Amino acid sequence: MKNIQVLIGVLLAGTLHAQKVIPLYEGAAPGSEAWDWSEQSVSPGDGSMVYNVSQPTLTLFEPVPGSATGIAVVVCPGGGFHFLSMQNEGLEVARWLNEKGITAFVLKYRLVHCLTDNPMMEFIGKGPNTEKFNREIEPEVGMAIADGNRAVAYVRLHAQEYGLSPDRIGIMGFSAGGTVAAGVAYTFSGDSRPDFSAPIYPYVGSFGNPPVPADAPPLFILAASDDMFGFQVHCLRLYEAWIQAGKSAELHLYEKGNHGFGMNTQHLPVDTWIERFHEWLSSLY
Repeated sequence: MKNIQVLIGVLLAGTLHAQKVIPLYEGAAPGSEAWDWSEQSVSPGDGSMVYNVSQPTLTLFEPVPGSATGIAVVVCPGGGFHFLSMQNEGLEVARWLNEKGITAFVLKYRLVHCLTDNPMMEFIGKGPNTEKFNREIEPEVGMAIADGNRAVAYVRLHAQEYGLSPDRIGIMGFSAGGTVAAGVAYTFSGDSRPDFSAPIYPYVGSFGNPPVPADAPPLFILAASDDMFGFQVHCLRLYEAWIQAGKSAELHLYEKGNHGFGMNTQHLPVDTWIERFHEWLSSLY
């Protein structure tokens, strides 16, 4: 009897934590209609890693009933456009936001097709952040930003269904996901305009030097000064572009933290970065 009770408890817990998964497109995503591979995942030490995403989705995480603020964030995990770091840059972020009454939609955007079951080693083997690497991922970068725009537009168009304020919908991303968040802040149109964008240690090398939109959203930009890929410099350029255009931006550069810290605990000041984001967001609303 005790074993049965434990099993029921496990099943109930799984049901309580089940989340709604929302396809971003009806049928194949535009630009990748010929992709015939399926999403896969592996689980390294720091959590689930998803790769070979060809059908973009949003996974909904809602706050406890009665605590919702009406704010929503599309969360974009990173992974060099070869995989998605779903745990420390996706699910844990979503759950933290839920505790603050914020609805989260974790985005799985389109990625480079990996040919092995070890996307991390494929990524490393290609020489990340080299000129050749950055040139080769440009098509997927464009598709991922299109997925980000689609995600923000979806959330806004369904705001009433999820109990959200249509003018409090933003996007946050990490590393490659930060590329998506910054890319949406540059390329939005109509319903895809984010009310705020938070690129966290973003790669923005594919952008060139585009003009900042006249109605650009406020930016929250954050990285560590010892970022191994040098993306702290990207953050400086992004901040400078927004400020020179007369737009709202806040920049945080921690002395230590390296790259890809997400929600990991390093016993450094950077561990509390998400609290700084929440303070900034609270100042907007």
